[in-house]
Amino acid sequence: MEQINILNQSSAILLTLSLSIVFAIIGIFYSKKYQGLNNYLVANRAIGTFSLTTSLISSALGAWILFGPASAATWGGIGAVIGYALGTAFPLFILIYLGQKFRKLYPKAKTLIEVVRLRFGQKLFKLILFLSIFYMSIFLIAEVTAVSILINFISGVDLWITALIVIVSSLIYTLYGGLRASIFTDNIQFVVFSLLLLFAFKYLVSFNFNEFNFTFININKPNLLSVNYLPNFTAGLTFFIAVAATNLFHQGNWQRIYAAKDNKVLKKSLVISFIVIVPIVFMMGFTGLIAVSQNSNVTPDLAFFSLLFKEQSYILSIVIIALAIALTVSSIDTLINAISSLIIVDGNRIIKFKGNYLKLSKFIIILLGIITFFVASKGLSILYLFLLADLLCCAAVLTVFYSFYTRYLNEKSAYISISIGLFAGLLFFPSPDFSKSILVGTIFSIDTFPSFLSQSLLFTSFLVATFLPIVTWKIK
Repeated sequence: MEQINILNQSSAILLTLSLSIVFAIIGIFYSKKYQGLNNYLVANRAIGTFSLTTSLISSALGAWILFGPASAATWGGIGAVIGYALGTAFPLFILIYLGQKFRKLYPKAKTLIEVVRLRFGQKLFKLILFLSIFYMSIFLIAEVTAVSILINFISGVDLWITALIVIVSSLIYTLYGGLRASIFTDNIQFVVFSLLLLFAFKYLVSFNFNEFNFTFININKPNLLSVNYLPNFTAGLTFFIAVAATNLFHQGNWQRIYAAKDNKVLKKSLVISFIVIVPIVFMMGFTGLIAVSQNSNVTPDLAFFSLLFKEQSYILSIVIIALAIALTVSSIDTLINAISSLIIVDGNRIIKFKGNYLKLSKFIIILLGIITFFVASKGLSILYLFLLADLLCCAAVLTVFYSFYTRYLNEKSAYISISIGLFAGLLFFPSPDFSKSILVGTIFSIDTFPSFLSQSLLFTSFLVATFLPIVTWKIK
């Protein structure tokens, strides 16, 4: 990725290190008085509305919002913007109902995987455990990669330096304080990134005042707003289905469901979080529409920054780095603790270990941190893996969660349904260059299929993986 080097490397490293250390110190000192496994996993089930709300928002939003929504908007139009915004927030709306139901049916549970095991059994439980950990691991790598690339773009700091600082500082306080530390630092990180985001948007709008509207987009890139532009529909639905499905398997959300003091707190927090997240993600996506309307050759991943850094402000570069660190750390501490909790609660059913599973989880998370460091240091794109993780979640989402509203879906029928959805979705899932799939272009010629299908392989794969399992639910 290109560099603009507004900030010198030493200043950027010092800022990154200082913020990361501050969050680590706060997390450690706060969680000292909240020790014990119950605090580590579900914060003693005593979290109030403000803390739960800010933690849910902070966990949902990461450094990805500085890249993803705007990038998608440059080719997917207004549909991608709406799909991204609703897809990110929609799981919180669904959790209002699922969360209360789970708390009632399984009041002592700590993880979604534990609930799946209690509802079905060992075979399906292992499949859902795998896809949940796979998705969250990819998410973790993506977050560290994103913040490393961003700081490199602004200051030229080597990717490995940022990755090392962010990973080590997050591991230190999260593995010590667990969910308590994660939620408390989320509260602070929410305030920090909210103020910084408002500050950044103030400058962004002032730099692009005359163009920051739908009229400007309609004049320069009318297809991005047109109802006749196919990607407005396919991209929007793809992002909505993929993002919503994967977030329902995010163990960080389920920890917070069980950490809520009561159902009233849970419902209020989820509603507020939904209302806050939608406009934030929408506005980030809208910047992509403006950027590509100004410059058709804009680099999609840099769409937001192309508007913000029209005037290469030293102050703005500091704000963006601080914003990125707050966003990143708030999401990766959630991921670290979420994966750790899965190992602690159900690790004994996968790994035979004579010692303490809390210690084992910390050892595994440190290994994952090392892998994350090496991948993030290379700056590799993991978009394809992310999409694959999304497909896995899409194949399971309706079957798993509908099963809690009916008794006729047993473990066998659920496993068959998910397997059929996944297999069919993979047949249409595009190759890394998105030109063909196993079925379209490999087994059969692309010309065999309608142009709509061959040009919308990702959309088709997600649609098939998500909804095909429904027709198999009656299988005994």
